[in-house]
Amino acid sequence: NSRTIALLSQLEKINSDSGLGESDNARHVTSKILHLVQSQEKTRKEMTSKGSTGIEVILSTLEVKSFHFCDYGFTAVLHFIIMKCGGRRASVLVTKGGTQILLQLLLTASKDSPPNEELMMLLHTLLAKIGPKDKKIGMKARINGVLNISLNLVKHNLQNHRLVLPCLQVLRVYSTNSVNAVSLGKNGVVELMFKIIGPFSKRNTSLMKVALDTLAALLKSKTNARRAVDRGYVQVLITIYVDWHRHDSRHRYMLIRKGVLQCIKSVTNIKLGRKAFIDANGMKILYNTSQECLAVRTLDPLVNTSSLIMRKCFPKNRLPLPTIKSAFHFQLPVIPASGPVAQLYNLPPDVDDVVDESDDNDDAETESEIETEIDDDKDQHFKNDDIETDINKLKPREELRRPIEELKMYEQFFPELSENFQEWDLVSKEPKPFVPDANLSGPIVVPTASEE
Repeated sequence: NSRTIALLSQLEKINSDSGLGESDNARHVTSKILHLVQSQEKTRKEMTSKGSTGIEVILSTLEVKSFHFCDYGFTAVLHFIIMKCGGRRASVLVTKGGTQILLQLLLTASKDSPPNEELMMLLHTLLAKIGPKDKKIGMKARINGVLNISLNLVKHNLQNHRLVLPCLQVLRVYSTNSVNAVSLGKNGVVELMFKIIGPFSKRNTSLMKVALDTLAALLKSKTNARRAVDRGYVQVLITIYVDWHRHDSRHRYMLIRKGVLQCIKSVTNIKLGRKAFIDANGMKILYNTSQECLAVRTLDPLVNTSSLIMRKCFPKNRLPLPTIKSAFHFQLPVIPASGPVAQLYNLPPDVDDVVDESDDNDDAETESEIETEIDDDKDQHFKNDDIETDINKLKPREELRRPIEELKMYEQFFPELSENFQEWDLVSKEPKPFVPDANLSGPIVVPTASEE
């Protein structure tokens, strides 16, 4: 009997009618519901309570009707409910099919010229909020053809940070899918991210943090990583990191500095990225900055990430190491005058003698890839090649230091190791197994001389 239920009933009736005055009625009902949701906590609880059909009625209206005012009004209602009621309502919205409806609404709204900025902002904010709750959102966005809508909005509104921020949050959600990351990379998203994170500036740090997270997700694709290396962006990332390290004396922007390191970590997953990092003097720069961060415990994530990057990019050498690179020197007993071992010993100290073939066969990455939509689970199935799992190889090999023939001289001192103590059956003339007597119990008593 509440006012909210009455308004929802009117809305359901409008959805089933096709009269001429339904547009005005929908406008009136929409404004009333939006006002109640924004002003009364009771209405919000009533629409999101267990058993309520409020969200379903709103989603069905967005799906079957096309009133511009209603689109904005009901999107605002959903936005207000999700923002006020938390992530649990976002999950409910996903289970009700809200992701598909919002993507379709985004596609419809993008066809207006010019598009409604407020509606676009609300739609992207909602998609960014429910995106982590929907593992299939990347595939749904690609199927509905809305991947480039957010990208084009960012391209044409770089100075409008109020609209760019939710668009970047949606792009970050899309980029977790490898196929989407490659598709967005072909349309220039990598270059666009570097325009946003460009020169050092402490203005709009929240925007830069989201842009760095999006770029780190995009650079996990080897195609995008190669594109970044070819355009010299590895040097740009190192320069940006050094600028933030110098200017952030109070360590207030540790998350931004870590975001830059995550981008460097992603781009160095490929061989070209590691080579570009070394050529840009990245090893020395990260080492020096890490030394300066050791005194501050809150900067441990920066030191850890820098250490991972340096370990990954440091040249690899085979044992034995005859150069100054190693703290230990393993001298071979016999070094031939010619051959591969002699060639290794004659190499100069700064040569990487291990051929890196980690990504030589990845040039056609994702071009012929069949989409399986399990990109979020790849990290869970990752296997570390450095850890040996074969039990037979882990067991130490026992080798005799002396031949067995020399050990036979000690048999007389240990007859129990060589004598056969089996009891013979006098009837069958065969040895029978030893069975202890069950009647024998207690200690064995040796008789004395008088008892004998």
